[in-house]
Amino acid sequence: MSGIRDSFTLEGKRALVTGAGRGIGREIAVAFAQLGAQVALVSRSGTELEETRRLIEADGGRAVQLPYDLLELGTGAELIDLAEDGLGAPVDNIVHSAGLQHRAPAAEFPPSQWDRLLRVNLTVPFLLSQELGRRQLDAGREGNHIFIASLASVMGLGDTVAYNASKSGVMGLVRSLSTEWSARGIRANAIAPGYIETAMTADLMADPVKRAARFAQIPMRRFGRPDDIVGAAVFLAAPLSSYVTGQLLFVDGGTSTI
Repeated sequence: MSGIRDSFTLEGKRALVTGAGRGIGREIAVAFAQLGAQVALVSRSGTELEETRRLIEADGGRAVQLPYDLLELGTGAELIDLAEDGLGAPVDNIVHSAGLQHRAPAAEFPPSQWDRLLRVNLTVPFLLSQELGRRQLDAGREGNHIFIASLASVMGLGDTVAYNASKSGVMGLVRSLSTEWSARGIRANAIAPGYIETAMTADLMADPVKRAARFAQIPMRRFGRPDDIVGAAVFLAAPLSSYVTGQLLFVDGGTSTI
């Protein structure tokens, strides 16, 4: 059985996790560290990053904090440089967990919010994976690029037109990277969380009518928690999934099946 245990390890790997200050990103970063990875933590909030780092180090792991506003990202090289300098070695895995949401009817959706969401949810993940992938290709290194997609990648959800567009675009990006890079040992996959109780969904969950409507769509009859996404992320990052690429893995309590 030692072989299967080894298939779950991230020992000796280095991971960059955006949105690591809270929610899904924090849970993934902590789990990666528990499995042996060194983790570069990215978020706008230094205070939240400090808490994530404390959780990791309390369990014997190692993490570096990179307070960074992804809206200010240029080519991606600066942030990858910061991560690799902080970790002392090249990044193997990247998890694109940072994201924005804005709810408004499509006919009234502000162009400024469209631009913000598309940049953080789609353009920034592309720029970071482009830069990291270029380095991995040049050095002949394997790697894993994991994107947090959404039910909105395949379903039309009301009042979230920019989010829907950005998360649909994420899957186009995943398929393209997988097609171009997987023969060189660089895999790209995505996770589609269902209705997860996080800061980004707090406004939705606070509305009794909308909350009840979403709950009715979940066959498992409970909302998800950020830690529900951890197993999928670990699977996609670990050797166990070495023949999985270009895929969208739903973690949604069955919502996508109805």
